[in-house]
Amino acid sequence: MEKPTIGRRWLPLNALRAFEAVAKHGSFTAAANALQISQSALSRHVIAVETLIGVQLFERRPHSLNLTKAGEILLSAVMRSLDGLEHALNDIRRQDTPTLRTLRVQMPPSFAIHLAVPILRDFRRASSEVEIDMVSPYGVGPPPTDVDVAVVYSKPMVTHLVTDLLWPVRLSILCHPQLRAQHADKDLAAFIAANEIIHVRLNDLPRHHIWTQFTRHARVAVNVERGLVFDTAMLAVQYALSGDGIVLVDTNLFSEHVRTGRLVKPFEAVFDEGYGYYLVTQPEALSDAAIAMLRSWLIERLGPVGAGGYGYGPPVASLPPSTGRLAPVM
Repeated sequence: MEKPTIGRRWLPLNALRAFEAVAKHGSFTAAANALQISQSALSRHVIAVETLIGVQLFERRPHSLNLTKAGEILLSAVMRSLDGLEHALNDIRRQDTPTLRTLRVQMPPSFAIHLAVPILRDFRRASSEVEIDMVSPYGVGPPPTDVDVAVVYSKPMVTHLVTDLLWPVRLSILCHPQLRAQHADKDLAAFIAANEIIHVRLNDLPRHHIWTQFTRHARVAVNVERGLVFDTAMLAVQYALSGDGIVLVDTNLFSEHVRTGRLVKPFEAVFDEGYGYYLVTQPEALSDAAIAMLRSWLIERLGPVGAGGYGYGPPVASLPPSTGRLAPVM
């Protein structure tokens, strides 16, 4: 039998606030302290929501509390809804003062440092009413539910999110100029074999995945299952700057290092496995003027016309709700 639709008059707002607190704190005790209510009352609230929708929201274990898939979906919706209410109420209270909107934005470290941060001052000048709270984690996986806008390093993906390609990634070898000079007489295979390999970690893939694909594409037979592994391209490049090792990264992203001669491109071989930096936005968030403003600005500035002096301007593609695995931050 079909379950009845939950109307607005049945929405348990206090219970949903309690559920959000438990999910964010990962503990009934901590959530109860934060809301200043008893733990038993908090527990009844969460059970009431689970009873209403007919599914469990948490996996309760002796020493851990984890969200179920249903819990993750509900948490994302609850946080967006409560954030929207909070912003609307505060905007109304501040009707006589300029509205200030803070956007929580996640970007991978390499993308943020080499592309976004240098031009964010222009956005702030044009949109002074919007504050940016930047998050650049060194972990892996999809963006957390508490950000308004996120840039992820990924292949094209099919999800419910609005996805815009900001920067396609095309990989080439970079190394210290002294290293190239030492091996100037070598071909590509001999050059790779003679040097330490620097890997950039990809989520759920072998540590040497990128180099393996690159050598297959270049049709060279050489062992690449060795060397160091870093969580981000930025750290991998930093190691290469010390004078040792060869790294496979987007040379346009690190074009300043090449322009100044700190790193060189010893071979013209280019590899494109389909990865890129994608801007992901919740569909309903596009009605938020601040989010829509930042999204349009990023697409314009990193597109073929707007890139100007910040490197080449890659084509910008907007993907429909699309699948693919989210890779680590780069």
